Amino acid sequence: MTRSLKKSNAQFQKAIKRLPLGVSSNFRYWGEERTIYVAKGKGARLTDIDGNEYIDYRLAYGPCILGYADDRVDAAARAGMEVGGVFALSTERELAVADRIASMVPAAEMVRFSNSGTEAVMSALRVARAYTGKDSYVLVEGGYHGLFDAALWCTPVDSWRPNGGDPHLVPYSAGVPGMLRSLVHATPMNDAERLESIFKAYGHEIAAFLIEPIMGNCCSISATREFLHAARALCDRYGVLMIIDEVKTGFRVARGGVQELFGVKADICTFAKAMGNGYPISVVAGREDIMRKFGKGVVHGGTFTCHSVALAAAEKCLEILAETPALQTIADYGTRMRAGISQILSQRGIRHSFSGHPSMSGLFFAEQPPRNYRDWASSDYTFYDTMAPHLHELGILCEPDSREPWFICEAHDAKCLDETLNRFETAVDLVLHQTRGADAKHLTG
Repeated sequence: MTRSLKKSNAQFQKAIKRLPLGVSSNFRYWGEERTIYVAKGKGARLTDIDGNEYIDYRLAYGPCILGYADDRVDAAARAGMEVGGVFALSTERELAVADRIASMVPAAEMVRFSNSGTEAVMSALRVARAYTGKDSYVLVEGGYHGLFDAALWCTPVDSWRPNGGDPHLVPYSAGVPGMLRSLVHATPMNDAERLESIFKAYGHEIAAFLIEPIMGNCCSISATREFLHAARALCDRYGVLMIIDEVKTGFRVARGGVQELFGVKADICTFAKAMGNGYPISVVAGREDIMRKFGKGVVHGGTFTCHSVALAAAEKCLEILAETPALQTIADYGTRMRAGISQILSQRGIRHSFSGHPSMSGLFFAEQPPRNYRDWASSDYTFYDTMAPHLHELGILCEPDSREPWFICEAHDAKCLDETLNRFETAVDLVLHQTRGADAKHLTG
C-alpha cells in the first residue's frame, strides 16, 4: 500500500482556484486528498497523474463497454473527423445508425439523437407530455434520470425509518423550483399495488411512468419480471406512457437492452452511455405515433447533435455489440468475478449477495439484495464503505459510494480477474482486521 497521490493533490489545489470542487462534475470530487486526476486510460485500466495504475470497474459510470481507447472505435472516430465535424445539417450516417438501433430494439420504431443521457430523458418526458396532453409523471424511488429539474427529485432514505411512514420526496439539488413538486409522484420498485394506487388517484394527470428497470445509480437494484410486466399492463390500462430509461443498461445487458432481458416493450426509451464506447451521443426512441410529434409541435434539436465523430464511433460500437460475442464475453467475466468474490467472502463467513446483471453488479453484505431503495436504507453498507478505500490503494477502482455498481468491459481479461480477486481478498482481510470484534460480528452468518 504505497500509493501516492502527491501530484493529484497538487493539481486539486490548483484546480480549486478556477473549478468549483476542482472538477467539472460533482461526482468526480472524492475529497481534497482523494480526488484522482487521470493521465490516460487503455483497455480496462486507468493511470493517474501520479503513475498509479488501476483496474477500473467504474468505466466512467458505464460508457466504456469495450474498454478505454478501443482501437476499432477510435479508428472509426478518426474517420468521422474527416467528414467535417458539425454542420447543423444531416448526414447519411444518421439513418444507418438509427436503422441499427431499430434492428436491435423493437420499441425503437423511430429515433432521434442527442448528446447525453440527460438530454435524451428530457426529450422523452417532453414528447410524452405532448402526446398525452398531461403534465405529471411517476418516478421510481432510487432511480436516476440525469441532471435536469424534472428528474432531480429523490427520497432521502438515509435518514428514513420504516416505521416513520413514507419518505418525503425532496429536491436532489438546490435551485430546483419547489413548484415542480406538484407534478412528481414516486413509487417504490417492485410494488405494483402502490403504482396502481397512484394511477387510480392521479392517472388523469399523469403522462408517463419513468423507470430504470436496473437502477444504474442504486446498486443495480432490479425490477422483477413480474413487476415490469404488471407496470406495462397498468400503463396501458390508465393511458400512461411507459418510458424505459436505458441510458446505462442499453446495449450492455443484452443487444436489445433491458427490454430484451425482461421481455417488455417501452412506449419511449432512452439510450446513451454504452452505444458510443464513451463518445458523447444519446438516443430517444419509441413508437412511431409518439415520435412523430417531434417537429409537429414538439421541439427537439441541438447544435452538436450527431457530431460526425460521435456518430461514427457509435456506428462501429453498435456493430461490434450486435455482430460479435462482446456482450457474452462481458457477462462471462462478470459471472466469474461474482463467483470469485463469493468464494472469498464465504470462506470468511461473510454474508453477501449480488444484484443486477453480471455486466453491472451491485454487491451487498446481506443474504438477499434489496428489492427497492427503501430496503437499501436498512441494509448495512459500512463494510463496503470501509473496503473501497483499501481497494483504491491496491489498484482496484470502484466507486467509493456503495450505491454504484461495478461495470465490466470487453477488455477485462483473465489477468485483470486474477489481480482483482487477489486484491479483493487482501482488502477484505484489511477490513476484518480494522473492524475486528463486535463491529464485524453482524456481517457473518
